[in-house]
Amino acid sequence: MNKKTVKDIDLQNKKVFVRCDFNVPLDENGKITDNRRIVGALDTIKYLLDQNCKVILCSHLGRPKGEVKPEFSLAPVAAELSKLLGKEVKLAKDIIGESAKELTSNMKNGEIVLLENVRFDAREEKNDPEFAKELASMAEVFVNDAFGTAHRAHGSTAGVADYLPAVSGFLIEKELKFLGSALENPERPFVAILGGKKVSDKIGVINSLLEKVDTLMIGGAMAFTFYKAQGYNVGDSICELDKLDLANELMEKAKQKGVKFLLPVDTKLGKEFKPDTESKTVNYKEIPDGWMGLDIGAETIKEYKEVLQSAKTIMWNGPLGLSEFEQFADGTNEIAKTLSELTNAITIIGGGDSAAAVEKAGLADKMTHISTGGGASLEFLEGKKLPGIECLQDK
Repeated sequence: MNKKTVKDIDLQNKKVFVRCDFNVPLDENGKITDNRRIVGALDTIKYLLDQNCKVILCSHLGRPKGEVKPEFSLAPVAAELSKLLGKEVKLAKDIIGESAKELTSNMKNGEIVLLENVRFDAREEKNDPEFAKELASMAEVFVNDAFGTAHRAHGSTAGVADYLPAVSGFLIEKELKFLGSALENPERPFVAILGGKKVSDKIGVINSLLEKVDTLMIGGAMAFTFYKAQGYNVGDSICELDKLDLANELMEKAKQKGVKFLLPVDTKLGKEFKPDTESKTVNYKEIPDGWMGLDIGAETIKEYKEVLQSAKTIMWNGPLGLSEFEQFADGTNEIAKTLSELTNAITIIGGGDSAAAVEKAGLADKMTHISTGGGASLEFLEGKKLPGIECLQDK
């Protein structure tokens, strides 16, 4: 994954097309409730401004599904960028239409134009060559800095690279550095923590990690498929009955590879799927009918913490319980706290719900790296090729 970055080519006075990830949350009044993705793009944008570039930014926001929907306009993003950069960021009223062409053709060095939501045009997600060509015609160089969409072969993430020299921005460079080095040459012991609902969502990741890690910890609802595969009762817990053979195969593979495969030794149960439901904690072999497992128990938390103390590289993807309900968030919060206190380990949080949990707990700045792409980081961990990375020039 040795890809060229903005520092590897001459960008002086160039017109640069930058794919960012400005898919930020908005409240009902269209106000940005979390600007971290915008802040994350600033280093690359400022570097380009220092090179005296004309900077054309683009991104998607929400899922407008190829239609112009005002509630998904990038207007709030343009306003926030203008504030953060201390200079005007002009918003085009369209993507490749009259407004975009007028604003981008008359740019001066050091100016910034943000195109309207690229997913307002259905051709974006289809990676239509003509659409990508139109985007590329506005600039001389393509910079991809949107790791969160790098697993999508869309017009603005990969298609543009067919017509322009393509390099990464600093965000993607950082993702490749941490995720790549963890997979290729990790400091050991290397521990992976996997949570989430379904084994089927993580088959590729588990298979890939079993080739690389020393210990694999399982949490979340997927644990119950592994319990069931061993013949234990799981009550009303989420369980994929069609994946029991696969679960046994994965546990057998871990054994053959000499990987410690840790499942929760106890589980916190709930009577119903609601925040204030009756709860109790039991040994994993004693889950009664009529109850569902919603978090790892105190004994598991203790055991997992002990293993993590000696780890040198830790990769975590997926919450360990129903962490959106406070009484079932202990497992996720305690593991996050443990990772935040480790001083001799590289801690990598693989985006998505686990990243949200770490941020909610106020521990984000204590982690070595938090991935900006949930789906993209999962596919990267599986060893899949990401179109938005593959299209970039090699060093």
